[in-house]
Amino acid sequence: MLTGKNILLIISGGIAAYKVLEVIRRLRDQGASIRAILTKGGAEFVTPLSVAALTENKVYQDLFSLTDEAEMGHIRLSREADLVLVAPATADLLAKMAAGMASDLATTALLATNKPVLVAPTMNVEMWNHAATQANIATLESRGILRIGPAGGDLACGETGTGRLAEPFEIIAAVQNFFALQDGPKPLAGKKAVVTSGPTHEPIDPVRFIANRSSGKQGHAIAAELARAGADVTLVSGPVTLPNPAGVRVVQVETAQEMLAAVQGQLPADIAVCAAAVADWRVLHRADQKLKKTGDGVIPALQFAENPDILATISTAGPNRPSLVVGFAAETENVVDHARAKRDRKGCDWILANNVGPETGTFGGDNNEIHLIGGSDPARDEIWPRQSKTAVARSLVARITRHFNS
Repeated sequence: MLTGKNILLIISGGIAAYKVLEVIRRLRDQGASIRAILTKGGAEFVTPLSVAALTENKVYQDLFSLTDEAEMGHIRLSREADLVLVAPATADLLAKMAAGMASDLATTALLATNKPVLVAPTMNVEMWNHAATQANIATLESRGILRIGPAGGDLACGETGTGRLAEPFEIIAAVQNFFALQDGPKPLAGKKAVVTSGPTHEPIDPVRFIANRSSGKQGHAIAAELARAGADVTLVSGPVTLPNPAGVRVVQVETAQEMLAAVQGQLPADIAVCAAAVADWRVLHRADQKLKKTGDGVIPALQFAENPDILATISTAGPNRPSLVVGFAAETENVVDHARAKRDRKGCDWILANNVGPETGTFGGDNNEIHLIGGSDPARDEIWPRQSKTAVARSLVARITRHFNS
């Protein structure tokens, strides 16, 4: 399915670089033509000879090689590819990409390219979680850079956490998905979708609010993948620090009441995915001024009111009800049982159940494990293994596509 596709592969330094040899082999098996740039760090882990043998092409390493520049200049190298794949993508290379540096052949080709770029990061968990790396990732994704991984698990440094290079089959699937959406008919073209994402903030006074730990990463990823599949997407987002997904109309809200009004304003629609972690309650009487300590140990009493149930409201919207309504069930115990009861109670079509207990790292993290409940019959359920939230979004969009095409 990749016959005739030209891929520029950039291999940077990292112990996981050995996995890229398998990626090359599988891409070549599917007909792709690959040229490779091997950084100085990458050459510490895989040899130019092994990469050349598998790609059946010259391996490029030196920006100032007169021979290489005469045969295949870095501008031409970056422009003749249909996709630039960076695997592994180290923290250093991602930082240079975000800063627009051109200090070697790899960074120069990345800065010079006008083609889509897919990165597969790998690094130590603390490096991945560092604010600088997360800011760099947000910058790159806001510019349209695609990403697969990193995954969680045991790391080469002996620590455990997010930072593993995506497995070869996951990288291959990401490349296949890119070309399938790039070249083929958009499977959800003509469909209108509305997605909710992030937390809601329910004010107590002008400086305090009630919220939860949702980052919005899952909802934003779903909106992006729906748009890539051709849907006309509106993302209704609570307060998050994420960049807006490319090709998506975004409505920013703060409270649950504002989110419901924004969603209703987008109806009728074909698809609704309620991924936001909406606060169940709000303070009934918000203070106009900051609540102050009294000094006598008396704690202000807060009276709560129940927030509107967005998923249930959309699921019972009469003629404006989307033909497919998908909800999320964020649970910490009895995940599947609680999610199945939620589906019956809310009236939605599917529920994606996930465990958000503190030990899972799901809230605010990059990975998710999903149990899709698609009906009253457990035989129709699907269990998706723990994977990146982007991969979860792709799986959901593929499932939505099958639903509309069946």
